[in-house]
Amino acid sequence: MTQQETTQQAEQPEAPAESQEQAEPAALKADPAQTHVAVEWKHGSPLIACRFDPQGRYVFASAEDSTVQRWHLESGTKTAMTGHESWVRGIAFCESGNTVVTGGSEGRLIWWPVEAEQPQPARTLEAHKGWIRSVAASPDASVVASAGNDRAIRLWNAADGSPVGELTGHECDIYSLLYHPSGEFLYSGDLRGHVKVWELSSGKELHELDASKLHSYNKGQQVDFGGVRTMALSGDTAQLAAGGLFNASNPLGAVHDPIVLRFDRESKSILQSHIAEGIKGIAWRVVFHADGPLIGVSGGSSGGFLLFWKADEEKEFHRFKLPNLARDMDLHPDGLQIATAHYDRQLRISRMTPKPAG
Repeated sequence: MTQQETTQQAEQPEAPAESQEQAEPAALKADPAQTHVAVEWKHGSPLIACRFDPQGRYVFASAEDSTVQRWHLESGTKTAMTGHESWVRGIAFCESGNTVVTGGSEGRLIWWPVEAEQPQPARTLEAHKGWIRSVAASPDASVVASAGNDRAIRLWNAADGSPVGELTGHECDIYSLLYHPSGEFLYSGDLRGHVKVWELSSGKELHELDASKLHSYNKGQQVDFGGVRTMALSGDTAQLAAGGLFNASNPLGAVHDPIVLRFDRESKSILQSHIAEGIKGIAWRVVFHADGPLIGVSGGSSGGFLLFWKADEEKEFHRFKLPNLARDMDLHPDGLQIATAHYDRQLRISRMTPKPAG
């Protein structure tokens, strides 16, 4: 666990949730400079990971109480999903978005119905030995991939949970998984900054990208630290972004900086290293917006930030300070809303649109 995950912080007073704003017109473009927190929803335990469902009806967030919470975006109604015995880090959707699969640190995968009034586990698998750190669904939603501390990538039939394949070759913990939109390839990133590209038809490793800048070894503390915490592909799939941390002068003291490496997928070379000066934390997640910017979330000893980068610039062109340390984020299908999961037990929905008058 990272220092951010274990450091106890004083609970902040519960902030009143703002009323839901009216849905923006479809033609409205996202404006990062207008980003503001529009909604805050409280839970009883610090939050870890969050994802919108593909239809944009709900946002799911995992918590340190081992539950997954589902919020209905229009009403704000919160529903608990209980079945894990440890923290959930992986959340993915399959079967046309009607099923959500969660992966816990106890090594368990659970299938849940997305829309059930009181969701109960539809299927439970003891999938890995130790932590599951990432879960991903294939573009056609027919296969679920999972990986974690046992260094194996396992592929499961989304319809019945049966095993359909296993990919091995990593020599350390696997932190992130990402499908290519074609469904032909899978990317996996590990603790030491190795990004492997797998051909799924053959199960063979095609090549590797060098993201070792995201890894450090501290001799004094005797710890490996960092890793490929997140990956994203640009809309044209020409670029791969891999995020995490660097400059880890005191890893256990949370003294390190967020960074995102932007690769040219064909040449495998690093096109740009995106940084955020003056911020101590980790780039927990990055996503490419359809309009071009790369959006990242940083959380750590400096608090929480949403960061926006252009392809040809090292530094972000805009940063938005969040009210508390953030651990994850997701972009809504409308391209206007961003969900963030926070240590202060709040799930926040920010909008990249002007605030409503009044």
